[in-house]
Amino acid sequence: MSEIYKAKRVILSQEDLSDAYVEVADGKFVGIYTELEEGRDYVDLGEVTLAPGLFDLHIHGFLGHDVMDADPQGLAAIAEGLLSCGVTSWLPTTLTAPTEELNQVCQMIGDTAPHLSGAKVQGIFLEGPFFTEKYKGAQNPNYMLDPEIDQLKNWRQLSKGLVNRIGIAPEREGAVDFVKAAKDLGVHVGLGHSNASYDQAKACHEAGADFFVHTYNGMSGLHHREPGMVGAALSFKEVYAELICDGYHVHPRAAQILVDQRGPKESLLVTDCMRAGGLADGPSKLGEFEVIVKDGAARLKEGGNLAGSILELKTAVKHVVEWGLASVSEAVRMASYYPTKSLGLENVCGQIKPGLDADFIILDENLDLKATYLKGECRYQA
Repeated sequence: MSEIYKAKRVILSQEDLSDAYVEVADGKFVGIYTELEEGRDYVDLGEVTLAPGLFDLHIHGFLGHDVMDADPQGLAAIAEGLLSCGVTSWLPTTLTAPTEELNQVCQMIGDTAPHLSGAKVQGIFLEGPFFTEKYKGAQNPNYMLDPEIDQLKNWRQLSKGLVNRIGIAPEREGAVDFVKAAKDLGVHVGLGHSNASYDQAKACHEAGADFFVHTYNGMSGLHHREPGMVGAALSFKEVYAELICDGYHVHPRAAQILVDQRGPKESLLVTDCMRAGGLADGPSKLGEFEVIVKDGAARLKEGGNLAGSILELKTAVKHVVEWGLASVSEAVRMASYYPTKSLGLENVCGQIKPGLDADFIILDENLDLKATYLKGECRYQA
């Protein structure tokens, strides 16, 4: 039996439709219409936007749980909690840690992901351990290494093939060869937590690296005699750039420069959310480090560095519109369709298209989340 929803605006991958109808049956999208045959029943959602479920490419935890806990129940709690953020697909994201710990986490996700009932795991993002100390951020430099393709192969195997994204520092020994080998495995390589020169970043990009990890944060800045990592992120052709739009990690005008340079299609909204997301201010942890959450920001207790965020992806979309960086539809795509394209998963999720799972969200006139649907079923209601 099918259900038809009418919305004031429906956001598709290439266009918006006004006063349109979306038909769902057996958990799938089956049709999108601007007119409906006479006599067909539908649910009128009113003055709302019906949009694809959001996809968070870079998220460490939520509601007191962290991917690095290697806890199946914790992973399930994150997946369920993310529905309240409008997120229907995500990449559990690791931290720099001992190899044995990363082995355990990869295996746990590989074993657990098929059985989750919340937001769907569409891969794993290994944020580290192949970074460098100068821009370590909240990553532990004691475990940073030169990239090893055999380690990546092992993590892929342990995760049952889920590892599909990894971040590295271009100045590490063997980085270019690693990028080429990772690309051959089907793993997307991003550049970050790095003091690399522009030329070092360029060499990795030419080898196949195709995104920048939380652009501006944890990387060598733009200088007129050495463009550095930021210069690379702003100027390379055909590369994606993550952006944390919480108002703490990146100034709105710096975010605007990136979106102006890359365009919305190559600017990917991520949260980098840690375990304190969804909770009240107070003490928390990121990996082995003590963290204090206050006034919407998570900072290391020692030194005060930003330690991930407590940003929710639905809020990042709203900020992009409020800051004048993109239209509503483009802001939504920066958190849904374009992230899936960056991984080659656009025919799996991230858009409203017949044949795909009916994962979608309802936004009111203020872009506040009203509901999240997973496979056509309402799983969250504000």
